[in-house]
Amino acid sequence: MKTLYIVRHGQTEFNKLGIIQGRGVNTDLNDEGRKQACQFFEAYKTVPFDKIYISALKRTQQSIQPFIDLGIPFEKLSGLDELAWGVHEGQAPTTDNKAAFLQIMRDWLDGKLDSKFEGGESPLEVEKRQREALEVIMSHPEEKTVLICMHGRAMRLLLCILTGKPLSEMDTFPHQNLVLYKVIYNGEKFEIIDFNNAEHLKHSEEQK
Repeated sequence: MKTLYIVRHGQTEFNKLGIIQGRGVNTDLNDEGRKQACQFFEAYKTVPFDKIYISALKRTQQSIQPFIDLGIPFEKLSGLDELAWGVHEGQAPTTDNKAAFLQIMRDWLDGKLDSKFEGGESPLEVEKRQREALEVIMSHPEEKTVLICMHGRAMRLLLCILTGKPLSEMDTFPHQNLVLYKVIYNGEKFEIIDFNNAEHLKHSEEQK
């Protein structure tokens, strides 16, 4: 038995501006992202996490730093990095790149999972490194409750892997900054028991 709390990182300025990040852009959280990190910590600080896994990009560590500050051990796995968008990384949205994104999403939906942008990664390439990262995470039976912080597109792909869905169905997993998917492994299969949970982000807003 193992319980995985899988979250996307908090908001960055590039998220706010709609600028493409990906694996090659190592941005910091903005003020809103830091607030989201505090909201998530307040909601889940009593969960007895045995281990934290993050990507190699600093926005994931910044998102769960309060848990690390409690002394919970953490490990960086580059297999959890965001999908690389290649030549489009760091680019503001334009008519041309919006069209290019729409086309590649169609390709992926059609099962053309080796499609990628120049200098970028395909879903199949991300799957390979994610399976390696998952092997590391699952090789520690003593870690019963685990916190994983990663990235939007990568998280969608990981959730497909965990639930046995084809990668072409990645868009069935919605997300926003610092949203939670809670997944239980019963020794044989993974099951999502908390789907796209953003309640921790709403409570603070209600208290204002």
